[in-house]
Amino acid sequence: MSGQEDFSKRKLWGGRFTGTTDPIMHAYNESLSYDQRMWAQDIRGSQAYARALVGCGILSAEERDQIVAGLDKVGEEWKAGKFQAAADDEDIHTANERRLKELIGAVAGKLHTGRSRNDQVATDMRLWLIDEAAKLETLLIQLIDVMVKRAKAEIDALMPGYTHLQRAQPIRWSHLLLSHASYLSSDLSRLRDLRPRISVLPLGSGPLAGNPFSPDRIAIAKDLGFLSVGPNSMYNVSDRDFVVETLMWASLTAVHLSKLAEDFIIYSSAEFGFMTLSDAYR
Repeated sequence: MSGQEDFSKRKLWGGRFTGTTDPIMHAYNESLSYDQRMWAQDIRGSQAYARALVGCGILSAEERDQIVAGLDKVGEEWKAGKFQAAADDEDIHTANERRLKELIGAVAGKLHTGRSRNDQVATDMRLWLIDEAAKLETLLIQLIDVMVKRAKAEIDALMPGYTHLQRAQPIRWSHLLLSHASYLSSDLSRLRDLRPRISVLPLGSGPLAGNPFSPDRIAIAKDLGFLSVGPNSMYNVSDRDFVVETLMWASLTAVHLSKLAEDFIIYSSAEFGFMTLSDAYR
């Protein structure tokens, strides 16, 4: 029982409650197993917030440098695959803060001054989506580029065009390829349209009604590469419209990729025989 009590006290909210946390409830609430993928964004956000706290008079320049350097070390452990999670790490935020305190001591506790999990989590999610969207944009561009190059190289190849699996009109193979490139070009455009709505800074909004120390949110936004700051603290921390919109984009893009795969499957079958897939992709 005493072990359980210590376990509860180490939680972020441990000072508020006097009871213990049941291990089953802890396991149910644990999210580190999947939100650890945001380790880099969590560290970047914390470093930017540490720099902002100097302007609020909360941190000295020396304390800021300690925290930033300590977080760099935490990041190096994640990058090298050597980060050791503790049993009471609820999520990536708790894990990084616990490890930071182990590395630099009590000054690590000042990092969370005025910051809420609400604006921290929202910031990490937006940063992660910005980073992932950039990777997806690169992949889409590469795929479209390959299709265009193959279409140019194979422009003389002719084939039947089908409607409802009935031959309708003669077409070039390149015309079919470029139709898929066009689908994906639209997806690329939509992905780029998402960025201004994802790249909105929540940090500095506190739990829901602002940060009492008034960190410079414009400076934080520039530090982290956000395009704008959130317009309303309650909206900033509570809405996940940008996640839903990204999922809708991903669903539509997946449909277009599925259409590409379906064409390749049927046209490489024995009944059609218009193309041959490499053994590496069978």
